Amino acid sequence: MASPAPSVLAAMGVTKSYGDLVALEPLDLAVEAGQRLALVGHNGSGKTTFIKMAAGLLEPTSGTVAVAGEPAGSLEARALLSYVPDEPVLYDDLSVLEHIEFTCRLHGLDDWEDRAADLLSLLGLAARADDLPSRFSRGLRQKTSIVLGLVRPFSVLVVDEPFVGLDPPGRETFVNLMEEAARDGACVVVATHQLDYAATVDRCVGLRDGAVVYDGRPDEIELPSLVG
Repeated sequence: MASPAPSVLAAMGVTKSYGDLVALEPLDLAVEAGQRLALVGHNGSGKTTFIKMAAGLLEPTSGTVAVAGEPAGSLEARALLSYVPDEPVLYDDLSVLEHIEFTCRLHGLDDWEDRAADLLSLLGLAARADDLPSRFSRGLRQKTSIVLGLVRPFSVLVVDEPFVGLDPPGRETFVNLMEEAARDGACVVVATHQLDYAATVDRCVGLRDGAVVYDGRPDEIELPSLVG
């Protein structure tokens, strides 16, 4: 019998509480290399809580989250995991290209220009590379954030509500880029309300009031029931 594929993102008994408020009940989750997983649920279901814990931005109340065996938030885990937040985090005084160079230098990349040029072209930002994203629309800021998330190397990509503000071509391009990342061996975890996207992934995890109510293939459940 073949050995199971190793998990590159793993949560073990993870919980998050704020006083009497339980944001996430005990969660065990293992995501394999190359797997595309959608986290689905209503607002407040725990999706963003888990995404931020995976990215090392939020400490669990109990349990552990590991990225390729490294504790989430550690330098080793941050080097392996790329995070695209729901609200772009950008510097007011750096151009798009300066953001890209800063990100790439931070991750020790020397040959980044071609990859950056490809991403800028695909997302319609090539003509705006020298502009300040602080002056951009919400959609263009989101595209800038996507470029920054994809231009660096990663084994895990976690994305929180990526489609807000994106035009249809931008959305299609980002979906294709996430599929490409999965084919290249990264695990891709997306928290989303977009059920049409959730229907296309390998695995869907439904959360309701901090608890897992479904974990399986998206074609084996009525997806609207997970956000109702």
